[in-house]
Amino acid sequence: MAYTTINKHTDYFNTKLYTGTGANQSITGVGHQPDLVWIKDRDAGNNHVLTDAVRGVEKVILSNGTNAEDTYTDGLTAFNADGFSLGDDDDGHMNVNGDNFVSWNWKAGTTGSGTTTGSGTGKAYSYSVNTTSGFSIVKYKGNGTSGHQIPHHLGVSPNLTIIKKLNTTEDWIVQNSFRGWDKRLILNTNNAEASHTDFVSGVSTTTFSLYTNGSVNTDDSDYVAYVFANKTGYSKVGAYTGNGSTNGTFVYLGFRPSFVLTKTTGTDGWRILDNRRLGYNSNNSLLQPNITQADSNQTWHDLLSNGFKLITTDTGDNGSGTDYIYMAFGQSLVGSNNVCATAR
Repeated sequence: MAYTTINKHTDYFNTKLYTGTGANQSITGVGHQPDLVWIKDRDAGNNHVLTDAVRGVEKVILSNGTNAEDTYTDGLTAFNADGFSLGDDDDGHMNVNGDNFVSWNWKAGTTGSGTTTGSGTGKAYSYSVNTTSGFSIVKYKGNGTSGHQIPHHLGVSPNLTIIKKLNTTEDWIVQNSFRGWDKRLILNTNNAEASHTDFVSGVSTTTFSLYTNGSVNTDDSDYVAYVFANKTGYSKVGAYTGNGSTNGTFVYLGFRPSFVLTKTTGTDGWRILDNRRLGYNSNNSLLQPNITQADSNQTWHDLLSNGFKLITTDTGDNGSGTDYIYMAFGQSLVGSNNVCATAR
C-alpha cells in the first residue's frame, strides 16, 4: 500500500528565494504554477504580502495587519508555469532593488464557482482547489446568518482554516481541528488562543460553517479563506506540548519539513521556518507573520527527516507545559510506490 500519493512535494509547495531588482523580473524555479504566493522582504521591516489567483494577481492582503485588500499594479503581475512575474515595485514590498526576499508558494489549480449553502441567503463564491495536496482557496460573500456553509471542495474535512475579510479592516481568523473549532487564534497578532462562538462553527467533507462575526460572515462582505487538509507524507496540521528543555519536544510529521508555521496558545508570536533561508540544524532563519521585522537567526529548532525537534527553553516555542499549534509541509522519504524519494 502506498505511503503517500505525493512523490515530489515541490509540485505543490515550494519556498523560493530571490533578490529584488526594482525592475520587471520573472522568478522561476518554483516547480509549479502557484495559486497562492506569500512574499516577505528578508532584509527590511516591510509587510508580508499575500496574493492569490482567485482574488486576482494584483490584489494583496498583509498578514501582519488588519488592512483591507489593496491593489499593487507594480507588485506581482503574473502567475507563470514555473513561478511568477514582478513589476518595478514602487510600493516597496516585493521587489526592492538589492534586497533578499523569500516567497512561499502553494498550488491549487482546479477552479470553479457557485452559490453557498446552509442557513440564510445563498451567496456567490469562487474557488481554486487541489485535492491531492489538500489545499483550497475560497473567495465568498458573507450572508450574516449563523449556519452559513461555504463549500471548500477538498473532499475531506479540513484541518485548518485562515479567513480574512477583504473589503474593510479586520483581523485574520485562524482555527484548526486539533485544538478544536471552538477556539481561535489571530494571524496578525500574538493574542492568546480564545474560546469563541463567533467564527467557524465546524467543518465537513464538503463545507465549513460560519457564525455571524464580522471577521467571517457580514452580509454581502467579501472574504477569502485558505483551507488545508492533512496529507500523509506531505502536510500536517497538529499540536504539541512544550517541555521547557533544550532537549525539547520532538514533533513527528512523517516527512522532512521544508516549511513550519507555529504559534503558542499563549501570547508569544507566530513563527515561520523553512529549509531554504539558512536551512537545517540548528541555525534557522525566523520570520513572524504578525510583525514586519527582517530575518533573525535562531537556534531553536532541528528540522529532521521525519519531523522537527525543539532545542530551546524559549516560551514562544517550547515552554514547559505550554500548548502549540503547527502547520508543516515537506517531503516524505518514501514515495507513492513505497520506494525511496529524495527530500527536495
